Amino acid sequence: MRQTASDREPPEFQPPYPEENMAKKNAKKPARAQSEEPSDKQLGKPSEKQPEKLSKKQKKKFFQKELARLQIELVKLQEWIKAQGLKVVVIFEGRDAAGKGGVIKCITQHLSPRICRVAALAAPTEREKTQWYFQRYVPYLPAAGEMVLFDRSWYNRAGVERVMGFCADHDVAEFFHSCPEFERMLIRSGIVLLKYWFSVSDEEQERRFQSRIHDPTKRWKLSPMDLESRRRWVDYSRAKDEMFAYTDIKQAPWLVVNADSKKRARLNCIRHLLNAIPYKDLTPKPMKLPSRENKSSYVRPPITDQTFVPEVY
Repeated sequence: MRQTASDREPPEFQPPYPEENMAKKNAKKPARAQSEEPSDKQLGKPSEKQPEKLSKKQKKKFFQKELARLQIELVKLQEWIKAQGLKVVVIFEGRDAAGKGGVIKCITQHLSPRICRVAALAAPTEREKTQWYFQRYVPYLPAAGEMVLFDRSWYNRAGVERVMGFCADHDVAEFFHSCPEFERMLIRSGIVLLKYWFSVSDEEQERRFQSRIHDPTKRWKLSPMDLESRRRWVDYSRAKDEMFAYTDIKQAPWLVVNADSKKRARLNCIRHLLNAIPYKDLTPKPMKLPSRENKSSYVRPPITDQTFVPEVY
């Protein structure tokens, strides 16, 4: 019988993370069969198969065409969530510069912020540090008819907080005990929980960091914490492996997205999201725009009484 995450004892953390501890744990945990590719019954196959060799212009055209098709399906999914009163939580985790923000923007681009909203929490305040760890995330959970996208989440404890020393070893051990049960509780309450991990190679992350350094419009994305995470690549890798060992549960498995190509990662993630939640097309039929009433008694005030924005362009 497979041992569940809640049945295992938490590790005795002695950073840096001992290789022998991971070897023992991995030996106890049987390898789970890789999840099957979601079916195309509801979404349909791509509008056209991407050829192996394309020019840069052709790749961009293919991406834009396929993204537009998937975004139409996202609007249908939104209407289904609203009509059925679904509660959906989607977690986006991964390395710095792995492309989490980009896919979130693609998902929300044509959706209503009243139905689909993004939760990107800042560093905890001094008061929040004294709370139950999951407490500050609970107010952001969805009500009926809502979908919340977490741009990083409670998994900060197993990643940045652990590696950077912002929490004690016993805090991490408690997290590994509590997190699987917390997520099972969310699922039992009727929440649909999806957890995506964006995986990027060492070389690609280096390239994206260099791009941010030299691009004034992207430089704000880099912080001293990002640069330190780059230096501690191996520590983050070990922390991620241990996090997966305890939180990759049957009810809410980790879904790994190969993010070395941003465009492919966006299409693959959105397609998987659409296939993960069965939905029907509730798109309203086109409406007829009524004629404007002729109010001959209305007199518009002089435009000189109004303050206009200068027309520089």
